[in-house]
Amino acid sequence: MTPLINLDLFSVGVAAAATGVLGFTVFLSDRKSITHQTFLAFSLVTIVWGTINYFSYNITSPPAAFWLLKGVIFFAVVQAFFIFQLFYVFPKERVTFPKAYVRYLLPLVGATALLTLTPFVFSRVLEVSSEGRIVRLENAPGILLFGAVSVGLVVASVVLLVRKALRSSGSERVQFNYLILGAFLMFALIIAFNFILPAFLENVRFIPLGAVFTFPFVLFTSYAIAKHHLLHVKVVTTEILTFILAVVTFVEIVLADSLTLILFRSGVFLLVLIFGILLIRSVLREVEQREKLEELTKELQVVNNQLGELSRFKTQLLSLASHQIKSPLAAIKGFVSILLDGLYGSVEGQVRVTLEKVKRSTDNLVDLINTLLDLRKVEEGKMDYHFERADLNKLVGDTVEDLRQLAEAKKLGLKLVPLAGEVWVQADAQKLKQVAQNLIDNAIKYTPLGLVKVELQKEGNYVVCSVTDSGLGIPSDLLPHLFEEFVRDERVKAKVLGTGLGLYIAKKIVEAHGGTIWAKSEGEKRGSQFSFRLPLA
Repeated sequence: MTPLINLDLFSVGVAAAATGVLGFTVFLSDRKSITHQTFLAFSLVTIVWGTINYFSYNITSPPAAFWLLKGVIFFAVVQAFFIFQLFYVFPKERVTFPKAYVRYLLPLVGATALLTLTPFVFSRVLEVSSEGRIVRLENAPGILLFGAVSVGLVVASVVLLVRKALRSSGSERVQFNYLILGAFLMFALIIAFNFILPAFLENVRFIPLGAVFTFPFVLFTSYAIAKHHLLHVKVVTTEILTFILAVVTFVEIVLADSLTLILFRSGVFLLVLIFGILLIRSVLREVEQREKLEELTKELQVVNNQLGELSRFKTQLLSLASHQIKSPLAAIKGFVSILLDGLYGSVEGQVRVTLEKVKRSTDNLVDLINTLLDLRKVEEGKMDYHFERADLNKLVGDTVEDLRQLAEAKKLGLKLVPLAGEVWVQADAQKLKQVAQNLIDNAIKYTPLGLVKVELQKEGNYVVCSVTDSGLGIPSDLLPHLFEEFVRDERVKAKVLGTGLGLYIAKKIVEAHGGTIWAKSEGEKRGSQFSFRLPLA
């Protein structure tokens, strides 16, 4: 090969490789889009057309060149059709083609393309140069249909593009501007080098470089269609790497001096393109997944913020309601106590029974309000702690005695197994007693028969307080959620009053003391054990 032919082949090869890389990059960025699908089809047809066009003007066998020229005009028809369809569907993802498009245009394009392979377009070779290249062909009547269909499709494409561009606005207008710029450069180069120079200056030197002349259109169109993906750093880097490798391997083809070597290096060139496209595909998937993850993260952040606002509103509402209810309840409780104490005269019989019920209900409401207020303090981080040395033996013992009457009323055994001597911890005694009271009270409530045992044990530098019962047990699906807000055992909701907040608040109090709290159960009706562990002072 001469240096000039090598340069031409190199230019066509580079343009073809770049066209393939861009075509597949656009397609892989959205494989379901009709615009992306059509652009890939146009890119592949352009590569084939450009390759055949190059060899048709450089081969020295007239019969082979004759068929290659037929292949050039065959793919020219197909290329003109895909330009028209690209402008027709751009920039939409889905398009419903009219019946005339399917019934008339597609058959006309197919028939015209097939006709170019018959003697009805090019009938025979009229003149061959001394070098064996075809100089002149005999045109048949079918050339008129070829010209009308091909030129008609191109003209219709341009008209369609201009009309769409004039109607567009914003980002769409920018996309159409890129398409118009690419189309203008392509047509300008083709007219200048494939028409004006051969027709008026008899210079056919640049006719084989058709693939190079169409590349500006491919470049600007791909940018207009998939601007976001084409500009992503990872995608750009992968595209450049694939393009460089393709160019290097194609240079090897150009420099080859034997047919065997050309075929081998051509295979390597195709493999590099295929693996490069697969690499771009994987990078695009990674980019898409990361973008989706970022979008989901943003959506999740918005939802979390909304939930946070709702939680704060809920807490403020509970706090306001609790404070507003607590004062009249305190007054009711005070008046009931006065009546029961006989300050206004003796109260006996059914009246006393009724007043005692009112007092118990009032006490329950006050406990509920105190729990809600504690919840607000815990969630807002405003729970006040006054830490000092406290004897856990005495604190738990006093709590057991306070609740013994409740256990005896249910005919349950309540057993305390303390440690010997004093067990000092650094604690807010009132808050810690609230934890112990909650665990023991729950054990009594959820144990119909049997025993509740409260036991203290030392574990190294820690002390563990465990409350074990022989009651209903805990279902396995409920166990992991016991210390969450508003979680209660569905089996006893109607029988046992509660808010589902006691264990949640107990957990927060224990954690504020540097400890941990947990629950164990072998299953339903097999009892349970609640424990908390604190560091020794």
